[in-house]
Amino acid sequence: MICTFECTFCRSCVENILGNVCPNCGGGFCARPIRPKYDWKGGNYLGVYPASTTVKHRPVDSPLHERFAESIKSITPELR
Repeated sequence: MICTFECTFCRSCVENILGNVCPNCGGGFCARPIRPKYDWKGGNYLGVYPASTTVKHRPVDSPLHERFAESIKSITPELR
């Protein structure tokens, strides 16, 4: 899942831990788009721009996030 600032988290964390509130910016999440597998136009595809295989684990401080999210999670992501 991805927020508008391109913070990415797995669906399980977004739904079960973060409550659809990005811990970095407060925005909501949507499904991460998939890069084209084939070169449909101008070399913009996975063959030229492969997805990263490096996992960057940045643990979320759950109590701190809960306090942060509590004040804004009732606001729909479109209005945050």
